[in-house]
Amino acid sequence: MKYVLILGGVISGIGKGVIASSTGLLLKTLGLKVTAIKIDPYINVDAGTMNPIEHGEIFVLNDGAEVDLDLGNYERFLDITLTRDNNITSGKIFQTVIEKERRGDYLGQNVQSVPHVTDAIQNWIERVAKIPVDQSSQEPDICIIELGGTIGDFESAPYIEALRQFQYRVGRENFAVIQVSLVPVLGVVGEQKTKPTQATVRQLRALGLKPDLIACRCAQALESRVKAKISTYCRVDLEQVLSVQDVSSTYKVPLLLKEQGTLNYLRKRLQLDKLCISPKNCESGEALFRDWKTLTETHASLKKTVTIALVGKYTYLQDSYLSVTQALEHASIACERKLIIKWIEATDLELETKENDPGKYREAWDNIFAAEGILVPGGFGHRGTEGKIAAAKWARENKVPYLGICLGLQIAVIEFARDVCGLIGKFQIDNDDAVPQSTIGICPKSKYANSEELDPETDHKVIVYMPEVSRTHLGGTMRLGLRPTKFQDGSESWSKICEYSILNIRLVIIEFHGLDIDNFISSLDKYYESDERTLVTARKFLDIQKENRINGTTENGMKLTETSTIRLGKSNTKITSNGFRVLENSLKGMESVRSSKTLIEERHRHRYEVNPVIVERLETQGLMFVGRDETGDRMEILELKDHPFFVATQYHPEYLSRPLKPVPTFFGFIQASAGMMPLRKINGINKHLSNTNSHTHTKT
Repeated sequence: MKYVLILGGVISGIGKGVIASSTGLLLKTLGLKVTAIKIDPYINVDAGTMNPIEHGEIFVLNDGAEVDLDLGNYERFLDITLTRDNNITSGKIFQTVIEKERRGDYLGQNVQSVPHVTDAIQNWIERVAKIPVDQSSQEPDICIIELGGTIGDFESAPYIEALRQFQYRVGRENFAVIQVSLVPVLGVVGEQKTKPTQATVRQLRALGLKPDLIACRCAQALESRVKAKISTYCRVDLEQVLSVQDVSSTYKVPLLLKEQGTLNYLRKRLQLDKLCISPKNCESGEALFRDWKTLTETHASLKKTVTIALVGKYTYLQDSYLSVTQALEHASIACERKLIIKWIEATDLELETKENDPGKYREAWDNIFAAEGILVPGGFGHRGTEGKIAAAKWARENKVPYLGICLGLQIAVIEFARDVCGLIGKFQIDNDDAVPQSTIGICPKSKYANSEELDPETDHKVIVYMPEVSRTHLGGTMRLGLRPTKFQDGSESWSKICEYSILNIRLVIIEFHGLDIDNFISSLDKYYESDERTLVTARKFLDIQKENRINGTTENGMKLTETSTIRLGKSNTKITSNGFRVLENSLKGMESVRSSKTLIEERHRHRYEVNPVIVERLETQGLMFVGRDETGDRMEILELKDHPFFVATQYHPEYLSRPLKPVPTFFGFIQASAGMMPLRKINGINKHLSNTNSHTHTKT
């Protein structure tokens, strides 16, 4: 097992997570199996109860762990599935040591930071590094370890000491250190300053760790003389000083590191050539690098735009919605659109802001009017909810694509219950601004349909506390992790989100069995010739899948392996008869799935749910719950029929999005927002209608 430690100096929030993820990606392009561990020195057991405005997004794993957002970066870049043990906190370590002491494991000993705490840290790292994290179910070859905070932090001391010991425990040839530092530019002189980097490297050396690579964060590329100065005073070779300047997209960071020889250095330093890597894994790694390079080139060349209004309550720190913005980015690239996000603080949409700051209020609503799609993400607490409700109303009434996530689903239910079902649903229109506003204040507050979280005294609790969730203990007690959702019978005939999800399953089958686009489309025509929307959407999905691994032979007779790559729509491929039989069997299997309750699995993080008592009334009025849990009693997905795209999910689809694999929910939302929803069946392959006027933004 090889280990690469990433740690930082000078300041926190310097980009260690992106550099750790990028380093892991580069190693994966060699065909290596890569895992990752994040160390957070705080005493919290997990990140679940932290404030997103201070800490950033809380990321949720399959096993229900609430972890640091950097684990989301690892999963996205490396396309792996981590566990709660991949996030080490001081709370977990101290808890482990104290439990051992109470059990008598240290009987007769004085329990101390060294060796007991440091040993616990090393044992944890060594154990978790061996856990399989990808579909191969094999032990990883290399583990990326990121230490949060900065060198010199008091709470980091036990970890620095543990890692100092660990390098000798596993052997220097198996352990490398990348130190991330800041090279600031003083506005007065405009010179790149190296003293902060020199100081933090000296501090790290004094603690017993020597940096193998120094990744220098800077606004512009390091000047050659500055690079030479860092090399001299930090006692490293010139090739060990990396310039990590600001780039237009984090997807470019792996390429930036590779250009400077990072991969070649680690290959020599860790003796990676001695590892046994199968030809299949090598080819997969090469294909990954090609795909990633294509992704960055596509992202840089996008011209057409799509504008999304993100209506949240933590918008002052955009990292609070990191997975959401990344999922939007993934889907936008797949739709060949440049993403523009309009960040809207939900409170700015409320009448109180109009009274206190009319300019901010006007600007917020202008952004809503101009948006091609509106997204309301998750959150907790009362602040800003009336603004979110007003935004959902605007999207529903003006046929603007809407995506609600977690709280965003609950907001859509509250708005619909008030305005359509009449629980008290009367809204006033401000004639001066032509924007929807709640009539809170015109009638007694308790008369309005609301959430039990937002107004415990409301007469119409359309959102209620889940009975199994603790009301006294908030840490780790929500409904968390990967859980199934079943599409309801009949929804496949009209539901856009059901269609996109089923189609996503087909694409997995294509990638797994290596099937050819022509045969796939002809088989779709055969099985679904009456379903025009599915056919056109299938062609679009295949069009944006730039490369696909297949089995078969090309027109020139060159043999392709399972991991070979061709471009769909640009290369004709003759698939073996066996491959085509697999295709037909797969589609026949999908036919049976399509006629039954299709099941998907998504990650959850909530303690409130739609009140089952109100569901029938909502559906009678047209708000359909097309997805429910396995019992059928808990609402998971809602959708409006007569709307370009009005979808909300109780789960968080953004947690499973990947740069090369956008999730169906976000893909459908971006397609609708960009006016790309299919209108009719088109003969031929890779053709698609684009209707830029598929929804209208009016101010009435």
